[in-house]
Amino acid sequence: MADLTTTFCGITSPNPFWLASAPPTDKEYNVRRAFEAGWGGAVWKTLGMEGPPIVNVNGPRYGAIWGADRRLLGLNNIELITDRPLEINLEEMTRIKRDFPEHALIASVMVPCEEQAWKDILPRIAETGCDGFELNFGCPHGMAERGMGSAVGQVPEYIEMVARWCKEATDLPVIVKLTPNITNILYPAEAALRGGADAVSLINTINSITSVNLDTMAPEPTIDGKGTHGGYCGPAVKPIALNMVAEIARHPETRGMPISGIGGITTWRDAAEFMALGAGNVQVCTAAMTYGFKIVQEMISGLSQWMDEQGHQSTADFIGSAVPNVTDWQYLNLNHVTKARIDQDACIKCGRCYAACEDTSHQAITMSPDRVFEVQDDECVACNLCVNVCPVENCITMETLTPGMVDARTGKVVEADYGNWTTHPNNPSAAAAE
Repeated sequence: MADLTTTFCGITSPNPFWLASAPPTDKEYNVRRAFEAGWGGAVWKTLGMEGPPIVNVNGPRYGAIWGADRRLLGLNNIELITDRPLEINLEEMTRIKRDFPEHALIASVMVPCEEQAWKDILPRIAETGCDGFELNFGCPHGMAERGMGSAVGQVPEYIEMVARWCKEATDLPVIVKLTPNITNILYPAEAALRGGADAVSLINTINSITSVNLDTMAPEPTIDGKGTHGGYCGPAVKPIALNMVAEIARHPETRGMPISGIGGITTWRDAAEFMALGAGNVQVCTAAMTYGFKIVQEMISGLSQWMDEQGHQSTADFIGSAVPNVTDWQYLNLNHVTKARIDQDACIKCGRCYAACEDTSHQAITMSPDRVFEVQDDECVACNLCVNVCPVENCITMETLTPGMVDARTGKVVEADYGNWTTHPNNPSAAAAE
């Protein structure tokens, strides 16, 4: 049976599923129940300096995007860091680590961009017995006026500077949580590495307004007739997160840097995809907020079963295994040719493939009077749109043409040799090089 025990930056946990820093990890009651449910670790909701408590709004803090069946696709939140006193948080963290020593407990921290502020708070938090720190450089909707959150995360020089301060203040692992609200995720990742950070976690929430109430003409969530931008998370952000994780995992300067993957992870498959792209573990928030803590049991059983089927003894067997297959567009094989194929026995004659292809793509699917849909190879560019809109799984598939066959659309013989855009005769740069 597969062993889900995971070691990340020297921190061992029973499985790779950690709760992300958020409302689910705001207090001892929550984290205790989470660990009892099976979560391998938790990143405590972000701690700040002592002093007057953080003030959150006394009204709606979340906005939502739903699918057609009202399944939650994304949450927008305008909640700030913990509004509970630092001392209370530290007492609770101490009890949690005492009672659950085998589980990972990470302290998320956000204080002003001042050296002494960081160097004062980290040793104090370390007294709880926590396993490491996560520097919250991502919050997009609050506390920027104090030099906190994405106000730091969007400036690589600040990331490097603060990471260095923290490494000077503690021997525990330091994880830098990266904001996605930046043009190139490699810049802050490289800065974290230069500053001595042990790992990065990503993505934090995406700056967003999820909806506008057309009766009140205010963004939602609405507080006394007004709304504001917040941080977007949930299944809808997963593709963005996967890309950013992959960029860090395959970049020469950051390749090999430990990554904690965050962003829309709801199932074991989501987690496995992040890990295949280089994440050493994953952090979950929205799924727990939607379905409760026990969803981790499905994640654990699903990942374990898949690993057994694949012959993986541990998570280390497949972490990063997809990274070599991530490339840039210009290196894709232009001699690889496919065509769509419709399984007539599985087809329910809904006509979605026809409508999509006829109206918005390449007019490569015909419809007979009795609603039989067929692909015309002389028009099909294998764009895959029909596969994606078809409601029946595996009804439409893509068939690879073998070398020597003729592509009916171009009239050319399919070549066996690999050829990409860098050497294609239509590429002006390639032509100039000759």
